[in-house]
Amino acid sequence: MEEAVTSMTGLDKLFLACAVFSGILLAIRMVLQFVGGGDGDVDGDVDIDADVDVDADVDVVDGDGAIADSGASFRLLTFQGLTGFFMMFGLVGLALSRQSKVADLWAIAGGLLAGAFTLWVIAKIFQFMKNLQSSGTIDVQNAVGQEGTVYLTIPAAGTGKVQVAVQERLKVYEAVSEYGEEIPSGERIKVVKVVSGNILVVQKM
Repeated sequence: MEEAVTSMTGLDKLFLACAVFSGILLAIRMVLQFVGGGDGDVDGDVDIDADVDVDADVDVVDGDGAIADSGASFRLLTFQGLTGFFMMFGLVGLALSRQSKVADLWAIAGGLLAGAFTLWVIAKIFQFMKNLQSSGTIDVQNAVGQEGTVYLTIPAAGTGKVQVAVQERLKVYEAVSEYGEEIPSGERIKVVKVVSGNILVVQKM
């Protein structure tokens, strides 16, 4: 092993160093990710799985969690992309230089192409995973047209509360009657529009 290393040129040693160190870093990161030592524990980011569906006001917290998680995914993509790039750059460059005996320039070019292709593949994988991932953020505008039930009686002049399924999640929102009539608890309603941020205007079914 020592003879093989000592017989390498400076460029070969660079290729080897890139492959070894990047491979080790990538392996460590993957192990940490599987055992739960990912971004949520190290960087203090918010985990979007910790949703609380008590009231409409919780949506603000969900949104912050989604933003934090997006930042974590971006950092993860950058780390794994760079380590993957340098690992493939080193492996392919070393193979071209030692095995194929090509000129140094062609070995560097081949390594760069392999690294760039790896970076592109990793980016596509993360893009695919992001498309499959639900951010957990609720848009109250999606409640318009949905049916639900009165959770807390809506007085003729005032607000009550209703339960409405929004984005496949049952949420509780403050609501007012469209025609200024009292709607008792348990009554079926339909959401007409949203006013004042997250107050629903509803009418009897």
